[in-house]
Amino acid sequence: MQKLNFPSFDLRLKNSENKLAIFDVIRKKFVLLTPEEWVRQHVIHFLIIEKNYPTSLISVEKVVKINGMNKRYDIAIFKPNGTIDVLIECKAPEVNITQDTFDQIARYNFQLRANYLFVTNGLNHYYCQMDYDEMRYVFLKTLPSYQRISNKEQQ
Repeated sequence: MQKLNFPSFDLRLKNSENKLAIFDVIRKKFVLLTPEEWVRQHVIHFLIIEKNYPTSLISVEKVVKINGMNKRYDIAIFKPNGTIDVLIECKAPEVNITQDTFDQIARYNFQLRANYLFVTNGLNHYYCQMDYDEMRYVFLKTLPSYQRISNKEQQ
């Protein structure tokens, strides 16, 4: 698989029936290794190892109803109170991040109302903080760590 713009992580792979699979520590099972899944698993490890998000607050590939249609988000990080803090859209490395990608996550977020958005193809990462008063997102250099967000909420 392609080298991504993330630190190196110890990812568990296995070959089953001539298909490569990768272990998802959130779903606690091996899943088919596709280019998008390769990115998703790097993001999950980045969130846990680099940004200190608890695995208990991370949700992967869940169905959400958007405008009456079933859609599936890639990754959501919940706050302890059950609201979504970070919504993440993963694309395969060969997929360019375009306005359409931001429109997609914005449509999901209209319903979910996350505080932060994170869009990546594994090579390019975009982090945004939502400003609901002005109905816009503000680009950030990086995603805040879990501790920083937790401390900010306690103030």
